[in-house]
Amino acid sequence: MSEKDFDFKAAYEKEKLKSADLASRIAELEDKNSELEFKLSRIKNNPIWKASTPARNAMHFTIRQIDRVRNQGSVKGVIAKLKYKQIEKKAMTHYGTESFPTPEVRKEQEEAVFAKMPKISILVPLYNTPEKFLRDMIESVLVQTYSNWQLCLADGSDDEHVGLVSQIVNEYMKEERALDKEGNCKISYKKLEKNEGISGNTNHCLELAEGEYVGLFDHDDILHPEVLYWYVKAINEENADYIYCDETTFKGDDINKMITMHFKPDYAIDNLRANNYICHFSVFKRTLLEGTELFRTKFDGSQDHDMILRLTDKAEHIVHIPKLLYYWRSHAGSVASDISAKPYAIEAAKGAVADHLRRHGYDHFKITSTRAFETIFKISYEVVGTPKVSIVIPNCEHAEDLRRCIDSIYEKSVYDNYEIIVVENGSKGSEIKGYYDELKSGALKDIVKVVDFYEDKSNLNPDGSKPKFNYSKVVNYGVKASDGEYIILLNNDTKVITVNWIEELLMYAQRADVGAVGGKLYFPDRKIQHAGVVLKLGAHRTAGHSHYGQAGMNLGYMGRLCYAQDVSAVTGACLMVSRKKYDEVGGLDETFEVSLNDVDFCLKLREKGYLNVFTPFAEMFHYESLSRGLDLEGENAKRYEDESEHFRTKWKEVLDKGDPYYNPNFSLDRSDYSLNVEGYSSLRDK
Repeated sequence: MSEKDFDFKAAYEKEKLKSADLASRIAELEDKNSELEFKLSRIKNNPIWKASTPARNAMHFTIRQIDRVRNQGSVKGVIAKLKYKQIEKKAMTHYGTESFPTPEVRKEQEEAVFAKMPKISILVPLYNTPEKFLRDMIESVLVQTYSNWQLCLADGSDDEHVGLVSQIVNEYMKEERALDKEGNCKISYKKLEKNEGISGNTNHCLELAEGEYVGLFDHDDILHPEVLYWYVKAINEENADYIYCDETTFKGDDINKMITMHFKPDYAIDNLRANNYICHFSVFKRTLLEGTELFRTKFDGSQDHDMILRLTDKAEHIVHIPKLLYYWRSHAGSVASDISAKPYAIEAAKGAVADHLRRHGYDHFKITSTRAFETIFKISYEVVGTPKVSIVIPNCEHAEDLRRCIDSIYEKSVYDNYEIIVVENGSKGSEIKGYYDELKSGALKDIVKVVDFYEDKSNLNPDGSKPKFNYSKVVNYGVKASDGEYIILLNNDTKVITVNWIEELLMYAQRADVGAVGGKLYFPDRKIQHAGVVLKLGAHRTAGHSHYGQAGMNLGYMGRLCYAQDVSAVTGACLMVSRKKYDEVGGLDETFEVSLNDVDFCLKLREKGYLNVFTPFAEMFHYESLSRGLDLEGENAKRYEDESEHFRTKWKEVLDKGDPYYNPNFSLDRSDYSLNVEGYSSLRDK
């Protein structure tokens, strides 16, 4: 349409009416808010209210305990959580000193010769470091099974503490363990004229560094004896230029007294933007620092997040070692203990992420803390323009389910440039036909289009009969009948919850690096049905939904139900993708007639280099499988097993590597991120 053919007056009037309606809603809410504020003020100033403070405190304590139970969904959920904790506690015994190398393993690793034996300079900024912490830290470096390291210590301690700190360091510098084969000391120590904070002191450590690789280590933490060995192995086998591992937080002076264990995904940019999950123990090729600084003082408190974002942007081979090799000490004043010990870290983290986003060309975005944690963020990207979105809904019978779905889209959605394509495939009942007639003549006639899959003779058998149901063909047909720039595949048994659900999906689907985007789906009882798909999860070892069946208010493993993140796949029950990318990979593979076509589609996108994203900020109810039933018995079960075998064959190489966003230390038999305790020994030597 040319500019002269566009009806600007009509468009203006439409926007004017929309603005007036929104202004009216805002006015109503403001009136209600004022009324509630008045009532609240009157209550708080009442003497009886003030006198009841102790009773109310006790009541709120009780409510919090009830909420903890409610967050697990039920007594059954609480029992499941306790079982999870029991598994975790059992697993913790394997990841502490029990995981340290035996004499035989130590000898083997110490004698290992790699093609590349790079020197790794470990940077540790010191400041009034307690003797116990200092000795533990240095000892954990001295006992490394890989010996080509350098420990760089820059000391900003005050006059009261510097004497003891320097005395201890000098003591270790004289030990034989601190000497290389030529008799040179591998510990470099410098007393700074003044304390310059974490960033400044660490930058001074870098001035001492001689290594080809640089590692960042806190003065109160402990390294696993094998960490450098595994890192150098990755450098040789995978040409790694940025490496990190899994970590644990421990309390007191015993690494076996673990509080939490963090088993991380492989490199995932959306996870990293929302949450500094990489953290410890970062080792990187020194050339990544060319043209940039190590730590920038303006991001003190979150200087590591800023550094990781900058260096991983430049790195070509980021490798995650899925082993727990870093012990993060929790004590008074440490971030591991409580982020409130360093409240400035929250704003610094937001600043670091904002700086990173601007480097990537994002000008308009919003960064807010989530309910999971102050430094776990929701990033709201700008939706560029108002591209048309086609919502494709396959349907057979189930008039009330379809009505509920379409009504929720119309009533809840604030994004208005969309169309709904209902792909009719085999309905015979009068009820659904009556609803179709209603759609054609009612208020939704300009929004909803019903296309009959079987009216197109090309979809029939050669003899004119109807073929057996093929969901992939039905969806592909619906996409061809649509004309939106973006496609949403949506089940007819869904119901919109989030009013800006389209925008929440679209802000990711518009990104050049993103393929499919999926939302957070709940069963009617608010338990989680979908929060991202994990490869090989479940009995069939094809794919399964993470956090399946957990309470809707659950934060998820390490807060993962609270922020947008990269995943291998998302469910086709609610999936957005650009038409261009849909066509690029050939749509849904019609050899997957009913099941696993969505996972296959996402893996095709991943194969093209695109990311698939799960966002918890686009929420829906999903009355799962109301239309076609479950794949549990009879012909459905046989068909699902056949499609599972087809999937396992087609994606064997991908499946053999494992899901990059799901740590191999987790069980594939449970969806709650329980640890694979039985498989620990097999993981130990990989």
